[in-house]
Amino acid sequence: MADTVTPKPTACLALADGTIFYGNGFGAYGETVAELCFNTAMTGYQEIMTDPSYAGQIVTFTFPHIGNTGVTPEDDETADPVAAGMVVKWDPTLASNWRATEELKDWLTRTNRIAIGGIDTRRLTRAIRQLGAPHVALAHDPDGNFDIEALVAKAREWSGLEGLDLAKDVTCSQSYRWDEMRWAWPEGYTRQEAPKHKVVAIDYGAKRNILRCLASAGCDVTVLPASATAEEVLAHSPDGVFLSNGPGDPAATGEYAVPMIQQILDTTDLPMFGICLGHQMLALALGGKTVKMNHGHHGANHPVKENATGKVEITSMNHGFAVDGQSLPDGVEETHVSLFDGSNCGIRISDRPVYSVQHHPEASPGPQDSFYLFERFAEAMAARKSA
Repeated sequence: MADTVTPKPTACLALADGTIFYGNGFGAYGETVAELCFNTAMTGYQEIMTDPSYAGQIVTFTFPHIGNTGVTPEDDETADPVAAGMVVKWDPTLASNWRATEELKDWLTRTNRIAIGGIDTRRLTRAIRQLGAPHVALAHDPDGNFDIEALVAKAREWSGLEGLDLAKDVTCSQSYRWDEMRWAWPEGYTRQEAPKHKVVAIDYGAKRNILRCLASAGCDVTVLPASATAEEVLAHSPDGVFLSNGPGDPAATGEYAVPMIQQILDTTDLPMFGICLGHQMLALALGGKTVKMNHGHHGANHPVKENATGKVEITSMNHGFAVDGQSLPDGVEETHVSLFDGSNCGIRISDRPVYSVQHHPEASPGPQDSFYLFERFAEAMAARKSA
C-alpha cells in the first residue's frame, strides 16, 4: 500500500496568545499583521473586503461558501480591497455566477491581499468572542516555511486599533462630485440627472453605495476629504452635510473631525446625517463618548429597534467601537438600539434635523429596511428650504 503524503500547509495564522492555525494559502504571498474579526454575512464578501471601515483588520467569514460567485467591479465599495486579509473555512471554488468577471483568488493576488482557507472557523470565531478581537499575524508561503516565534512576536507587538486614526489613510485626496445612483434591473447603475439638494459628504472612508443612496434620494453630492474644515464645507453652500463611515478609533479621528462638526452645528441650521464612524463623530461632537467593544458587530443579520416606533430593522453592521448611550447629554436622544446586546445604534438632536446611526442602511440586508434614513435626510433639507 502506497504511503499517503499529507500536503504541507502553505499559510499560517498566529494569534498573539500563541495559538496557531495552519491552512491553505491563496491570494498574495507574504505576511500581514492586523486585528482579527469575524463577519456572519452569507453574501457580500467582495463588498466587505473593499469596505474602507475594515482597514487594519483581517476578516474571518463564518459562512463557508466564500468565492463561489467570483468578483465583479460593480460590487467594489472602493477601488481595491482595504481589509488586510481573509480567513475562510473552505478553499474557494470556481466562480459560478453570470456577473463574475474574475476569480476571487486571482483578484486577491492582483490586489496584494493574503488569504487562508481550510480553517476551523467555528473554533476561531469562539476564540475571537472569548479573547476579544485578537491581534494576529497572517502569513502565506507556497513552500510552507514559517517562523512561528517571529509571527507570534509580531502579533504581540502590533499596537492595535485603539488610538489609531485610519480615516486619514482611506479618505480621498481631493474633492469630487458623485451622481451615480443605486443599481437597478435591468439598467444597472444610472445617473442622477435632476438632483434637488446639494450635499457635502465628508469622506472618513465612504462606501460607494452610501454615495449612490444619497444620489438616489435626490442629492447632488460633493465629497470632501476627512480633514475638511467647516469653512471648506460651507464654501459649497450645501443644503445638508453627511458624515461617512470609516475605520479606526473614533476618538483619534475626532481630534480634527469633531471641531469641524461643532462649528457647523454652532453656526448653521443645516441638516446633518451620519453613518458608522460618522455616527461616532457626531456623538463625540455633541458631548458623548465612544468605547472599544470586545469583538464588535460585523454581519448582515443584526436586528436594530427604532425606539420611537418599535420597528425592528434587519441591518448590516461593521464596527469595533460604539457610542456609549449612557454618556449622551441632555437634548440628545437615543433613537436606535441593538437587540443583540442593547448597544447604541442611533442618536438625534431633539429639536433639530441632526441624526446618525451606527448600522449601514445602504447595505440592503433587509433588503431595504433602513433606506428611509436617506429619505428622511432629503425631507429635512426640503423642509429647511421651504421654511
